[in-house]
Amino acid sequence: MSKMKLTRRTALIGAAGAGLAVSACSSGPERFEPRAEGHFRHGVASGDPDTNSIMLWTALSDDAGGWRGVEVARDEAFEDVVFRQGEEITYVQPQALGTLKILATGLEPGERYFYRFSLNETYSPVGITRTLPEGAVGQFRIGVFSCSNFPAGHFNVYREAAENGELDLVLHLGDYIYEYAMGEYATGDAEALNRVPDPLHEIVSHADYVARHAQYKSDPDLQALHAAAPWIMSWDDHETANNSWTGGAQNHNDGEGRWEDRRDAALRAWYDWTPSREPEDLRNRYGVYEIGNLATLCLIESRLSARDQEILNDTFPVASDADVDDPDVIAAVEAWKRDVVGAEDRELIGAAQIAGIREACAASVAAGKPWRILANQVIMSRVNFPNFAEEMPGWLRWWATRDSEFARNFIMRTRFEIPFNLDMWDGYPAERERLFAALREAGADVITLTGDVHSFWANELTDAQGNRIGTEFVGSSVTSPAPFSSFAAPGVDYGQMMRDANPDVAHCNMVDHGYIRLTLTPGEAQADYVTVSTILQRDYRAGLDSQWRIGRPSNGSVPRVERLG
Repeated sequence: MSKMKLTRRTALIGAAGAGLAVSACSSGPERFEPRAEGHFRHGVASGDPDTNSIMLWTALSDDAGGWRGVEVARDEAFEDVVFRQGEEITYVQPQALGTLKILATGLEPGERYFYRFSLNETYSPVGITRTLPEGAVGQFRIGVFSCSNFPAGHFNVYREAAENGELDLVLHLGDYIYEYAMGEYATGDAEALNRVPDPLHEIVSHADYVARHAQYKSDPDLQALHAAAPWIMSWDDHETANNSWTGGAQNHNDGEGRWEDRRDAALRAWYDWTPSREPEDLRNRYGVYEIGNLATLCLIESRLSARDQEILNDTFPVASDADVDDPDVIAAVEAWKRDVVGAEDRELIGAAQIAGIREACAASVAAGKPWRILANQVIMSRVNFPNFAEEMPGWLRWWATRDSEFARNFIMRTRFEIPFNLDMWDGYPAERERLFAALREAGADVITLTGDVHSFWANELTDAQGNRIGTEFVGSSVTSPAPFSSFAAPGVDYGQMMRDANPDVAHCNMVDHGYIRLTLTPGEAQADYVTVSTILQRDYRAGLDSQWRIGRPSNGSVPRVERLG
């Protein structure tokens, strides 16, 4: 997998109509401090670093034209400026809202820099960024985030990481925004929290996606983390629409227009509103990042470039209340798992990405690097549902199914050892085996970092023959609700049920919100699962769900993950 082919436009200016109030803005440089008013009310960000360059981003509000640009310095006072670039712009009429992206070049590897934008005599808040290191690296720390739903709660997880994470890099694995309307998914507390989605309706058009991105970027905690470290970002599905694939999405219908138009509008807004470099084909958001002699990070795209449609529940071959001991029923279910879910031609990331991952990992092994990281969106490990018909307390089954035929069918279907989620790699098992075979060919063990599922997991990665491939660390959500949160009850531990039902699952916490703080050294990788006590108010307590360690691989072995606490 080669690095993304980058459009090296040194300045990218995008304008979008969004009515924002005109207000005064303070002048002069300063360390990061969110601003609710002025030209730079959406903060600053940096992303997609390599050893000599990094993309810098901001949004400009109430822009009447003039000089705009960016400067990068080694020091906070901007006395040692190493990069400065900008241009003079004249508008026929003022622009309510636009974005500015500039690629800072000529930087040194592994260095910390300060940067700030300016519009005429007004400066933005100051951001801190880093280039990727080359050569010997003693330690590198990555924060892993996903599923940040603005109306669901406060972004306390971002704030905790910005203030206490001491991160070299932020890795966001998708669902950075959500497309839903007010009154739909995870908006029940939005009015009380003053976090009602903008616009109120489901976002479909380019202007809709821009407005939603702008609202998220107005959050001070998100701004703080963007300003604290460089980001590498992938999307999952909600940046376009729920359960998206190459030809559509579960949350898209013909009345909302052509899928291709909606997808392209969403991608244009995503690139304009994130500090990300652009490949020639905007769908191909995948590539390789080298972290000195320490690690190779492969960024996966699993939605829009190759994915086939997920297998739908209505393909299940027997009635949900069928006799689980009937040989004909058993045979029908096994045939469905083998021939429908397991169809050899079903793709998730495609042959090109798999070949690229094999090439990058083989080179990493040959170079003697201890770590290979897959930045992945959906759970890669094999996970089946527990048998909820037996594991859930009877009173809870009654309550969950009393007025829901869907819930009843779902609970009864779990008796058949079905995959936990067919939108994950379990819905594409042949593709998973192709990826695992490629990693075996490369002689590479991996650490897979995953989001999407709004819960903390630690999983072993094994192929169909039982060969160990590596470890999967799954981070919880920033705010999005946990699985089964609508069925939550005292004394009912869904995470324990998952562990008991799946030998590859070492840990599962389906309660807490948080992020993963992954610290890499030449000798070990340590994953701290950092939690926050609440997202429903601004005051919170930070904690640790658990800590995990992997020793350095040796002699071609795949080390096992061990729990530290």
